[in-house]
Amino acid sequence: MTAPDPRRAPVPVTDPADPRLADYTDLTDVALRSRREPAEGLFMAEGEKVIRRALLAGHRARSLLLTPRWAEQLRELWERLEAPVYVVEPEIAREVTGYHVHRGALAALHRPALPAPAELLADSAEDAPRRVAVLEDIVDHANVGAAFRNAAALGVDAVLLSPRCADPLYRRAVKVSMGAVLQVPWTRFTSYPDDLALLGDHGYTTAALCLADDSVTLDDLAARRPARLALLLGTEGEGLSAPALRRSDLRVRIPMAAGVDSLNVAAASAVAFYATRP
Repeated sequence: MTAPDPRRAPVPVTDPADPRLADYTDLTDVALRSRREPAEGLFMAEGEKVIRRALLAGHRARSLLLTPRWAEQLRELWERLEAPVYVVEPEIAREVTGYHVHRGALAALHRPALPAPAELLADSAEDAPRRVAVLEDIVDHANVGAAFRNAAALGVDAVLLSPRCADPLYRRAVKVSMGAVLQVPWTRFTSYPDDLALLGDHGYTTAALCLADDSVTLDDLAARRPARLALLLGTEGEGLSAPALRRSDLRVRIPMAAGVDSLNVAAASAVAFYATRP
């Protein structure tokens, strides 16, 4: 961001069909946005805190869409941007986006290029990740966002996704993560599960969270204190795939009581990240 420019002024927009608002149309259509946003190189951030985190993390804004109240409250933020700022009344924002934008602030941002998995795991850098999470085929955006928020809060250094995982930069995932997806380094495997071999190549002990007869407890894993650890998490229903389990060094379970056999993946990730913290 640059120094404030007091000459800048937001642009009032009264027509919901104004082409300048095209980035913000039909935000509730998950299938449409999941195709559009990667193809057009953008993603959305909602709310003042998330937008600030995105900009502080170095993401470049394409534009901001603000209601009048938030245009004034965020003046010191948008005066530093080179991107245009569009101001609309709440009913226009609702007509454009398809829902009530109760936070009153949206930003369309340039989608960053993802690093190759080997680049993210490289052990030559001083800040090479010691603990990483691998998410397999988690298609619920809220669960992906929650896993990223847990990763940020509990010191996981990076997240790697299988090709079928939901987009961490989809609006709901960004919102649930409270912007953590904009801070935690992440990338996506392209040849999964074969790419899991990269973890072993870079010295990671790969621990798959699953219900299996040969599993060790999470406490047992934590006691081993591997120098580098990759925690694999799958969906609550199907769990991790058989090929991913075969490529894991260990199978790990979270001990349960009261007849409960498993946790939601968001809760399981929080437990596993906390138990294995350095």
